[in-house]
Amino acid sequence: MPTLTDPLADAKESAVALRGLAHATRDMPPTSTYPVLGELIAGTRSLRQVLDQLTRSHVDAHELARTDDGDPFLGRVYALAAADALNLAANALDEVQVRLDLASQHASRIAWQPAGVDLAGIAVDGPTRAPEAAPRWVSVVFLQGEEADEVLTLIDRDGPDAAVAHLAQWDYGRETTDAALVNGYVYDAPPVGALDRSVTVAEYTLTYNPTLGHVSLLRTHDAPPDPALAEPAPVVPAGRTRPADPRLFGAAAQSARPGQGLAL
Repeated sequence: MPTLTDPLADAKESAVALRGLAHATRDMPPTSTYPVLGELIAGTRSLRQVLDQLTRSHVDAHELARTDDGDPFLGRVYALAAADALNLAANALDEVQVRLDLASQHASRIAWQPAGVDLAGIAVDGPTRAPEAAPRWVSVVFLQGEEADEVLTLIDRDGPDAAVAHLAQWDYGRETTDAALVNGYVYDAPPVGALDRSVTVAEYTLTYNPTLGHVSLLRTHDAPPDPALAEPAPVVPAGRTRPADPRLFGAAAQSARPGQGLAL
């Protein structure tokens, strides 16, 4: 919850919420786009206000600025330069807000139709044709922040296959599948953002984003349920006896509780 009085804590919470939104919108129904746009417009207005206030803080206190070496002249120069850059960023958001408003107006006129229905409203496959079973993916683990950085370092050093082998130790077979089904972390396709990188190794799909700092491992799960999941086959290091890590199944590390999914 926002404190409304602690800018450091609220800035950190905003960054975490945006990372969560970036993850959640990778696989979203089109009916959710309009309300999400509305929230983004409100967020852009608030961000504009924050940038204005940061600009004013740098200007009002520029006489107090010093460099690491104690130089007051350069300190004031840097403070005013930062204020100028912040002011330009705030002005650039005005154009962003205009574009978001325009997108929202267009989106408000869309009546999304269910998938599998043609323009006449008739089921494409006909009423007597049974739908074919399609593969789905369940979330095994989703990491962000420092924990994701460790895996990203492993990817840089040893390659994505090593990261898959490392993250697969948190796959407990049926237990992982059931938890993903209960918490809604089941996807028709691996959710991959525009800047995400994706690697498939056997039944696992690894997605990662060094820029946003998150890593996700998913496993295929056929619908109807894959008979192979009838017998538990967790990939666990020898001697591992402790309970499953509560950060699993897409939970955010700093807010996870056992049995709880992704906390945005």
